[in-house]
Amino acid sequence: MNKDSKKKEEKPKKSDFKSFLKKRAPIYLGIIAILVIFVIPELTKNDLQSSFPDNLTEEQKQIVEILMSYNGPNQKGLTVMNAISEQIALEYPDEKIYDNKKTKVELVVSNTDESTKNIYKVILTFESYKGKIEYVWNVNSDTKEIKAKNSDAKHVIDVVNYYD
Repeated sequence: MNKDSKKKEEKPKKSDFKSFLKKRAPIYLGIIAILVIFVIPELTKNDLQSSFPDNLTEEQKQIVEILMSYNGPNQKGLTVMNAISEQIALEYPDEKIYDNKKTKVELVVSNTDESTKNIYKVILTFESYKGKIEYVWNVNSDTKEIKAKNSDAKHVIDVVNYYD
């Protein structure tokens, strides 16, 4: 009788936590797999705006915001940012072009003339393995007037202005 009682005492007790994990491990692995497959890529998704440089001053950021949020004289839904993004998406369908190592987005905001401190020149350059697209605008910070200075920029402004 003494031997039986010793054997019962020597048996390790089952851990409640261990049995809990054994029963539910497939469920937790499935949830983690769903997060990795669907949620994380959406959170790390690159786009045009996330490619802009971070070293802009507050004044330069304000000028870029005026330009990119411009949505035409009729105040319709399409903005300059959307028009450029759609143009790039049409050029590179079914590609994650911003993840490509050869893709570069440069944004330069500079004052056009020291005497007119409210007019800025904005140059957006999108370069990829297929080529280079450069947009050049003049932005008046006081009147929020935007003038295209090259054909690509004019095309974007025309698309925004005549969007219905």
